[in-house]
Amino acid sequence: MILSARLRTAALALAVALSFCATVTHARQKSRARAKKGAAAQKKAEAPPVSEVARLREQLVQATKEYKASLEQLVKHYEANVKRTEERLDKTRELYKEGLISKSALEADEQAVRTARAEVAKVEGQLKSADVQIAETLVEAEAEEAAAKALAKAKAARRATGGLLTTTAYIRYGGSRAWSINEAGAVMQFFTRSFGRQLPVSSFGQSPVHDRWGYAHHNAMDVGVSPDSAEGRALMEYLRSSGIPFTAFRWAIPGTATGPHIHIGRPSHKITPR
Repeated sequence: MILSARLRTAALALAVALSFCATVTHARQKSRARAKKGAAAQKKAEAPPVSEVARLREQLVQATKEYKASLEQLVKHYEANVKRTEERLDKTRELYKEGLISKSALEADEQAVRTARAEVAKVEGQLKSADVQIAETLVEAEAEEAAAKALAKAKAARRATGGLLTTTAYIRYGGSRAWSINEAGAVMQFFTRSFGRQLPVSSFGQSPVHDRWGYAHHNAMDVGVSPDSAEGRALMEYLRSSGIPFTAFRWAIPGTATGPHIHIGRPSHKITPR
């Protein structure tokens, strides 16, 4: 009796344990399934949207393929017609040799063969045009993809160099870090060590000229050296190696630059003139 009760108790405990394990396993499987489904949905949501041009191009290729398939069926029909007309012409020629039919009947069958062959040639030309259209569409897509990759590569290169932009009027370097006018001392020390004289600062922070032109120049300074001079080139090289943004003007630009100089700091943005 006691042994039987113990067996029943152990069996009940085992059943509860197995039920619990099954529940946990099922819950884990459902959790993994939800996670996979969520990841797939997130990946789908993050996928770049197909552009309207790409969608229309895909539709054009599909429509052209369907058109080509119908032409291929038509070619088979016309080729069969060519075979029938040629066989009839062979019989007509034999009959004509035997004098059983007129020459006009022979010429009619010869014309039928030429017409049937022309129909095949016409459809084959349409097939070739369809192939060319598909090829041109795919080449265009590949060219656009290559151009996009080249543009992305160029943008990455510009980011890697801090966004260096060179024009006939000025040189702009976007910098690789934030810069404050409080760091101007390091730039001054570099110039003094390199050229044995003080940095020719023409504007340190905001100035009456910038007030009049309506530019916020509070966190920048202007240095009166030409970017094409030896001092200017050395200064720009130092600024670039230090990741400091600058804009170097080669000559005066009305309302923007009074003459050749190097603006150290981010480009000044427009404010209301005083």
